[in-house]
Amino acid sequence: MSVSLVVLAAGMASRYGSLKQIDKFGPAGESIIDYSIYDAIEAGFTKVVFIIRKEFAQEFKEIFEPRFGEKIKIEYAYQELEAFTAGFEIPAERNKPWGTAHAVLCSADVVKEPFAVINADDFYGKDAFRKAYNFLTGSASFNLWANICYELGNTLSDYGSVSRGICQADIKNNITSIIERVKVYRENGHIVFEENGQLEVLDSKTKASMNFWCFTPEVFNFSKELFQVFLSNHINEAKSEFFIPLVGDEFIKQRKGNVRAIITSAQWFGVTYKEDKPIVQHCINNLIGGKVYPAALWESVKF
Repeated sequence: MSVSLVVLAAGMASRYGSLKQIDKFGPAGESIIDYSIYDAIEAGFTKVVFIIRKEFAQEFKEIFEPRFGEKIKIEYAYQELEAFTAGFEIPAERNKPWGTAHAVLCSADVVKEPFAVINADDFYGKDAFRKAYNFLTGSASFNLWANICYELGNTLSDYGSVSRGICQADIKNNITSIIERVKVYRENGHIVFEENGQLEVLDSKTKASMNFWCFTPEVFNFSKELFQVFLSNHINEAKSEFFIPLVGDEFIKQRKGNVRAIITSAQWFGVTYKEDKPIVQHCINNLIGGKVYPAALWESVKF
């Protein structure tokens, strides 16, 4: 069965200070993307779709296609401000992408099969990709999607606030709500987020969406409708973003179907700030030392 992996790589990385999607973290110059694609191929994924900005296309092709272009089909989709905005006038001060759900929507022309979505700058681990593949090939349908969830306490940066999709689930592990919290951080031994000028506390074991989603193509029409509503309400807000958790939450609230919370035991780590890089490199080196990955990831690989 054909299953795709959609990689969100169109972000501007303003807090990181450079294009972290292609930064080098592994001992042979591997990016975090390399490890995700390696795990995806191993799990059974047959195609990867990079969602990028057009100005980065040549750089992406030159870096990644020689590494794994013969091992998995590669396609590209471009997140442009004008995409799906017909009938709306984009404010002149708007210069950042519309957000992760808009990025996924921009892949509609090249994704016709069940697919997973990940961030380019997050490391998700082998167990997460295996569980995503098993769900996509065995359970996913027009009314059943999924999110690979991690414990919130294992997903924070020591160097500043992060955005996290906070999930609540019922006894059947169907998510009942997903709320994107945009300023989550540790303070005085607690995990807190800011809302309306107030600090609220979150439990460290709270299920967190790290933007690892499992969808069927029905998500595109649903997202397109929601994006029109989003533009009607927020187009004049220069920093407003159309997040994937909003799509998942509306899918649940409108009773279109269920979103399954799939808990992974995999180790998560990622880069939001430049100071996170040595930590990520240390984690990758530990996995190499434990024989989880070869030191030179793509040399003599057999799948």
